[in-house]
Amino acid sequence: MIIFNKSLPLSLLTGTLMIGLAADYVAAADAKFVAKNCASCHVLTQPEKDTLQDYMSKKGPDLYYAGNKYRQAWLVKWLQNPQRIRPGGMFFANHTEVTDEGDIIKQSSLPDPVHVKLSKGDAQDSAAYLMTLTAKSDLLAEESYTPKKISKRMGAMNFSKFKGCSSCHRDRPDYGGVSGPELYTAAERLQANFMTSYIRNPQAWESKSLMPNRHLPDKGVSKLVDYLKLLEGK
Repeated sequence: MIIFNKSLPLSLLTGTLMIGLAADYVAAADAKFVAKNCASCHVLTQPEKDTLQDYMSKKGPDLYYAGNKYRQAWLVKWLQNPQRIRPGGMFFANHTEVTDEGDIIKQSSLPDPVHVKLSKGDAQDSAAYLMTLTAKSDLLAEESYTPKKISKRMGAMNFSKFKGCSSCHRDRPDYGGVSGPELYTAAERLQANFMTSYIRNPQAWESKSLMPNRHLPDKGVSKLVDYLKLLEGK
């Protein structure tokens, strides 16, 4: 909504109106582009309820709270050069083969390419629009993460041995589980308060999430995020 000051010159008012209309037109165009190109794989509006079948059949992560989850600079970068974040796919069981040596991921069943590549302009416009999708903001209002220093050795031990995160996630490219997304780039792609909130209560964001709620105290949540942020620069 644009509120005009009647004492301003008509030319300035007209210019302000045109800028506002142009911004609305661009936003509408970005929304249309995202809806056309993303809705077949991503949920863009918050559903009334989630079912396990919906969760198991997802082709891509929900985007209706993308603005509260992702870092915009990462979105722009990734959309131009998509890299696999989930080694086992959106739902790992759909791509798992049971063998005598243990369960392995059937690489041939994973989507290839990972994601369509966008031009720089389309990536920037799409990311800008996705940042306006901010459902569940109330969950972030409860977070107040303050970064603290942590040694890589102790952080890795806490991640793998004390919290057991490595059973589902990787904190480096060649080590850890594959049922969940890799986390060695988590701090680059995810907002810090989203990470603390999701670790605190995964089901508040995804009701059918298989990630357990460990009911960690604030200090325990923060230590995990401190470690993930440490990995960002590695």
